[in-house]
Amino acid sequence: MAYKKKYALVAVAGIAIASGVAWWMQRQPHTASSASPAASAPGAAPAPAPSASGAAAGGQRAPAVEVAKVAQLTLVDEAQSVGSLRSRQGVMLRPEVAGRVKAILFAEGQRVSKGQLLVQLDDQLQAAQVAQAKAEMSIAEANHKRNQDLVSQNFISKRTVDESAAALDVARAKLELAQATQQRLKIVAPFDGVTGLKQVSVGDYLKDGADIVNIEDIDAVLVDFRLPERFQSKIRPGLKAQLNVDALPGRPFTALVQAVDPLIDANGRSVGVRGCIDNRQRQLRPGMFARVNTVFGVRENALTVPEEAIVPQGGRTFVVKVVPGDKPDTLVAQRVAVKTGVRQPGKVEITEGLEADDTVVTAGHQRLQKDGTPVRVVDLAAGRGPAAGASAPAAASSAPAAPPVAASERPAARPAAASATVPAALSGPNPCQRG
Repeated sequence: MAYKKKYALVAVAGIAIASGVAWWMQRQPHTASSASPAASAPGAAPAPAPSASGAAAGGQRAPAVEVAKVAQLTLVDEAQSVGSLRSRQGVMLRPEVAGRVKAILFAEGQRVSKGQLLVQLDDQLQAAQVAQAKAEMSIAEANHKRNQDLVSQNFISKRTVDESAAALDVARAKLELAQATQQRLKIVAPFDGVTGLKQVSVGDYLKDGADIVNIEDIDAVLVDFRLPERFQSKIRPGLKAQLNVDALPGRPFTALVQAVDPLIDANGRSVGVRGCIDNRQRQLRPGMFARVNTVFGVRENALTVPEEAIVPQGGRTFVVKVVPGDKPDTLVAQRVAVKTGVRQPGKVEITEGLEADDTVVTAGHQRLQKDGTPVRVVDLAAGRGPAAGASAPAAASSAPAAPPVAASERPAARPAAASATVPAALSGPNPCQRG
């Protein structure tokens, strides 16, 4: 029993010693760390203490913001769409009566004039009918003249003269009918244009309504395109639109808006627009795909700000303007309500609320809770090295050297190519402006 008590006392003593050592080891770092400020207070401690206070003080400084100047630019109010080209006038020639092709008097792709005979159908029967009608009219004329002489001598009654006059009118009408029937066998050009590919040959028997050849007037080409209904108040005849055709890259064309469809499509909520392009150089063809850029107006010296400066709130639009504060060399924030106009990539027009050369905040709006908050302008461009600034002039000085060469080569090549295709009528009036 005494043996067990001895070992129990030894165990308790060991646990007490181990607990004391552990407590001492845990207490030692805390004591050292708490003692170190006291030991270092006279000499080296002042440096860390001010840095911490400086960081705290730094949080109380004016918030940093990025700003931009209100710039004056020339803005173009425009809208983009796609369309297709068509002839100003185009028709497929078809015979009104059946007949056999006697002669084809045109070449494919040939320019023809209005009234020019293109296809002659067999008209032997109709020519005989015309000759018969002429003979009948000749007899009727002679009988009527003879009756007029006889009635003057009172040999016949006036009724006989009236009957001969009516017979003459009938004979004349028969002749006109025969001539009209014969004329319908002649297929003529209804307007000035260019013939397409013929669909018939000499000797073919054509039924009425059969395709013969198409004629296209491409001195002026029409472009049909559609715009969203919100532009229906802006689009009007007389406006200009710029066209780019995928088949002719790098060659812009100008279209003059001629008509606007009064009906808005209920399916796409769009309005149809038709423009006219001067195509006397014959570069455009009906059926081409075109990208249309309609210009509604040009604003000179429009006030613009970066789109990052716009702050929408509660259905209104604001910007934060940076103005001088009450104290010298200080800047404060001032929220201003503005009205916006035309939007372009990266730029927004300001129609009311700002003036030229005003400074607006482009980044850091969330730090400005109320008007009059002091701000600190951060110039990001100042942080860029001089190498970038040096390379920019070098690039700018070297850039002008290449473009003049390319620009001088293009005008020399284009007029030569265009002169080969420009018809003699190019010196005349613009076909889009003719009535």
